[in-house]
Amino acid sequence: MISLSRINVTFNTGSRTVVAARDIDLRVDEGDVFGIVGYSGAGKSTLVRVMNLLQRPSSGDVVVNGQKLLELKPKELRSARKKIGMIFQHFNLMKSRTVYDNVLYPLKSSRMPKADKDRKVRELLELVGLSDKLASYPSQLSGGQKQRVAIARALANEPRILLCDEATSALDPKTTLSILDLLRDLNRKLGLTIVIITHEMQVVKEICNKVAVMEEGAIVEQGDIVSIFSEPKQPLTRDFIHTATHFGQTVEKIMSHPSLARMGDDDVLCKISYVGSRTSEAIVSDIATRFGVSANILFGNVEVLQQTPVGSLIVVLSGGRSELENALAYLRSLDVTVDRLDSPEKATLGGERIV
Repeated sequence: MISLSRINVTFNTGSRTVVAARDIDLRVDEGDVFGIVGYSGAGKSTLVRVMNLLQRPSSGDVVVNGQKLLELKPKELRSARKKIGMIFQHFNLMKSRTVYDNVLYPLKSSRMPKADKDRKVRELLELVGLSDKLASYPSQLSGGQKQRVAIARALANEPRILLCDEATSALDPKTTLSILDLLRDLNRKLGLTIVIITHEMQVVKEICNKVAVMEEGAIVEQGDIVSIFSEPKQPLTRDFIHTATHFGQTVEKIMSHPSLARMGDDDVLCKISYVGSRTSEAIVSDIATRFGVSANILFGNVEVLQQTPVGSLIVVLSGGRSELENALAYLRSLDVTVDRLDSPEKATLGGERIV
């Protein structure tokens, strides 16, 4: 569906050269809701514009819908872009036109009969839940309604792909969820492939099945959402995940409490992560029963990602050295992940991987 190979984008600003994308390989399959996440300046907006050649790469190959975009003539590229819709953070609606006319605008040059255009616009506005706003102007709409109009407009030419560049960043949390619900429905009903650019891992968690994490123009980690959330390999990825799950903030508060942070010399502070059916099993109480190890749960969290439970615990294990070693070996056999944390201060950062 979308294949980017060896993509580099550089900008020359006087005596300075800025690298916005470096050696990027990325594949988005048909039907994906693919998230690209990174902080401001990471290069993610540049990358999404490469996908429809609003930004031409300095080098590399761009293949979308089976077409090598860099080899197309201008007329062919304009035709190819009609199958790639795009929405933005600030909606980009025409203030002097009604909702109806904003959605109609992409069809102006179409040879479609007027009656068919009218029916198309009305169907799209019904699809996004705004059939009662035909005659309204953008100034009369809420932020969420404006974005729904932008989505309807982007769908006017029946694209196979929808690119969303920070499309929820200007919206409040409740409205953001409603827009993500709409995008999820469009993905299911229309078979629409969606690429979401965001600096919020919460957005990725809610809707995406795959994610790529960007930093300084490069993709530092990518994969399916369950694997990334359950076993992040890069510090930046862990940072984003902890923000989305509020894990780091919550654990930091817990561990700063003197009575909770107090540990014996032989105690083991660890983070236990598990996926799927393991989330419903009594793993902690099981090791207490089997090995006589005391387990003090300081924090627990479960997320459901793409219908798969992903859980994590911060636990203090207490007992004799041999009992603790046996308990950790047992955990190893259960296909769960244990990060041993050297100190309470490292509870939000990860530690030595022992399982």
